[in-house]
This record gives sequence, C-alpha cells and structure tokens, in this order.
Amino acid sequence: MAIFLTASSKVIVQGMTGSEGQKHTQLMLASGTNIVGGVTPGKGGQKVEFDSGVSIPVFGSVAEAVEATGADVTVVFVPAKFTKAAVMEAIDAKIPLAVVITEGVAVKDSAEFWTYAKQSGGTRIIGPNCPGIISPGASNAGIIPSTIAGAGRIGLVSKSGTLTYQMIYELRDFGFSTAVGIGGDPIIGTTHIDCLEAFQNDPDTDAIVMIGEIGGDAEERAAAYIKEHVTKPVVGYVAGFTAPEGKTMGHAGAIVSGSSGTAAAKQEALEAAGVKVGKTPSATAELMREVMKKLV
Repeated sequence: MAIFLTASSKVIVQGMTGSEGQKHTQLMLASGTNIVGGVTPGKGGQKVEFDSGVSIPVFGSVAEAVEATGADVTVVFVPAKFTKAAVMEAIDAKIPLAVVITEGVAVKDSAEFWTYAKQSGGTRIIGPNCPGIISPGASNAGIIPSTIAGAGRIGLVSKSGTLTYQMIYELRDFGFSTAVGIGGDPIIGTTHIDCLEAFQNDPDTDAIVMIGEIGGDAEERAAAYIKEHVTKPVVGYVAGFTAPEGKTMGHAGAIVSGSSGTAAAKQEALEAAGVKVGKTPSATAELMREVMKKLV
C-alpha cells in the first residue's frame, strides 16, 4: 500500500524525447516504474530505446497516450514556458495524477493550471518545481534517487528536494511507504495537508515525517490539521532557522516578513500540535528512529 503512486500505476512522461526526459525516464525504468509511453507533440509514432532493450512508444498528445495505454500518471519534463499548456493537456485527458518536475514556472501559470485542475475535479497535481513522488520498491515518478530509498512504513512529505533525499537516506533502514516532494513554489498543487490526510488514512503508514521551510503559513495550517485530524506520530523539520529577514532563500516561496513565516513560529505551531521538531535534518531523523523503535 502507498499513497497516490503504486506498483500498478501506469506512467507516461511528457517531454520524454528531451535530454532531461530521456535521462530520468531511464532512471525511473531502472527503479521499476511501469512507464508505458512518452508524449512529445509532432513526434507521435516514434519509439525511444532505453537500456536492457526497453522500447517506449511516443505519442503526439496525452489524450492519445491515455487512450492507447490506460496511463493514470504523467511526469512533466517540459520547459517552463510550455508547462502550463502541458499540464492543462493532461487535465483535459483526465489523467488522475500529474507530477510537474519543471522549475521556473511563472506563478501566474501555476495559479491558472491549479485552478483549472480544481474546476475539472479529476487531476491531482504534485509540484511544480519538485522532485516528485516515490513509493520505494513499487514505483517512482520524478527525480528522487531510488538507490537510496528503502521500502517501509514511514510517510514523508517535504517542500525541499535535497532534504527529501537526505531524509530518505538517513531512514533507509526503516524505509518509506511513500515519499512526496511537494515543491517550494508559492503556488503548488498537493500540499502538506493533502499528504497528511492520505498518510493518516493509509493502513501501511505508521508514522509521518513532515519537512517545511520558512515563508508562508503552510506549516502553521498543517499543524492545525495535525492537531484536529492526525492520530499517527508526526516528526517535523523546518528549514531556514538562520535565514535573514526579508531575503528569499532558495525557493520562491521561502521569504520571511517580520514574524510571519519564520522557522521559530512554525516550530512553535507544530510543537503545540504535538509534533516533535528537530533542529537539524539528522536530529529529525533520530527523532523518527525513536518513534519507530517504540512502534515495533
């Protein structure tokens, strides 16, 4: 069992014929992902050859790919200026999950395709500007290195790609049901709360790691949700304790103004909801180790 992505997921890659698309399609195939097609306008009917003799068909549109393969997940490796059109095409094709890896997407574009998805009601978006989602041993949609990931019973939701990788590596012996990198842009599709709800309802997730960062109020809202709805143990980390006020740090959404969006404020909200918060990623992993040892 996992959330959003399972061994039975049928994955297509928008932009598979590009350099990044080809590279990461190869890595996803190597990790066991069931990739059934690629999509590049104007290149329908072609095939791309990968290692071990795997040949993946290319379709001219998402609708064609879905009709031919029954795909239910798309991973978007499309340049930023074309991302809105690519995601809207996936929504029109009624694909259930769109994982948008592309960084540098205009906030206006993200707002428009997020709104379009909400109005259409059928497509969950993860990202943009995210590493994707992995259910270790089952499927991997994005750029998370499967070689560092073990299967287990921890759920992970993270704004930061690199901290996603670090937490997966540090807790690889306990392993994860699913790890979701939701991205750090000001507007994203799937949120901390969406993942917390799914992990709470997943019978094969025993505990949850939540990684946030400075800027905005997503972590405070997640803390309120945890307090009301989550009964499983949650361990947290907030990146940016040393960030100077008024300076954007890394992600476009990571900006602090006054006391709003500070790491200290987020830590306080999470701890008030019963979440143990680590001062460093490694300390956070150690907190989760203690939790998992008690659950065994």
